Amino acid sequence: MENLKIAPFINALLKKNASDLHLVAGDKPSIRVDGSLIKLNYHELTGKEIEELCYPFLTQKQIDRLKTKGEIDGMFAFSEKARFRFNIYKTLGELSAALRLIPTKTPDLTDINAPDVFRELTKLHRGLVLVTGPTGSGKSTTLASMLHEINKTQKRHIVTIEDPVEFLHKPILSTISHREVENDTKDFYTGLKYVLRQDPDVILIGEMRDSETIAAALTAAETGHLVFATLHTNSAPKSINRIIDSFEAAEQSQIRAMLASSLKAVISQTLLPKIGGGRVAAWEIMINNDAIANLIREHKIHQIYSTMQLGQAQGMQTQTKNLINFINQGIIDVETAINYAYYPEELKRQLGLK
Repeated sequence: MENLKIAPFINALLKKNASDLHLVAGDKPSIRVDGSLIKLNYHELTGKEIEELCYPFLTQKQIDRLKTKGEIDGMFAFSEKARFRFNIYKTLGELSAALRLIPTKTPDLTDINAPDVFRELTKLHRGLVLVTGPTGSGKSTTLASMLHEINKTQKRHIVTIEDPVEFLHKPILSTISHREVENDTKDFYTGLKYVLRQDPDVILIGEMRDSETIAAALTAAETGHLVFATLHTNSAPKSINRIIDSFEAAEQSQIRAMLASSLKAVISQTLLPKIGGGRVAAWEIMINNDAIANLIREHKIHQIYSTMQLGQAQGMQTQTKNLINFINQGIIDVETAINYAYYPEELKRQLGLK
């Protein structure tokens, strides 16, 4: 794979410690470094050139699917030290591509400086743990580190359902089944429907995209499985509202009851550029205690945030609190904190700014 035509661009990404490579028809190739795009010193690419760069690492099945659907997701190994998740798509009829570097080393909780409560969550035997945040916020890395913790400390059967499979976990104490949407199962819902027949202890759902998948995840969590899943939402209250709002009004009362009993935690994260380079994860952590469960059941989601502010002893923290800690430690500047804050006005108030 290292002899591919795309190799010079990937090598530029690796040299700059970049996270993403963008190949867009009519534009120069660009890489994302610490969250910002940097254009490479190269000419503007045509769709045909992008095809010549990407087709060599695709299977014939993927090429056929791309021609039929106009876009595909996938994974390929460039070298032993570089694996990429990719999305190839069309823009104004021309082929374009986005590639994201996936670390080959399975991350550990210590590698990501995870709070102690993350380790405690891996010891649960049932319930739903959500990791939420925008694309590129490090959700997959956080989940991989939590699964790795289970793998090295507990004898469980872990089943992942992903699109595509990102981190490859080698079995240590646990047995691990990686399942990829379209290659190994039709979709997330179908994978979840049949996973209960595979004697799982822990289930990872790469993304809950619809109400059917959410309902199946809640059922799995209710019936004695530890379920990890992601949502593209900011903040714990918004994540809970997103789940409830995915259902018709007549179903929402039942879903609130299922959430109140099955949800164990919501971890909402953002990656922020640090002073001096690099990025750091800011976490908002909600642990579902009796008070929060009652708020979910009674549809008082707007009161969850104030309850989180009082739950530090249980491992809870608001993003605002985390951002202020980073500012005080000299890790990020005030402007960055405000730009990435879920509640910028509250952050300004606590910082004494107008």
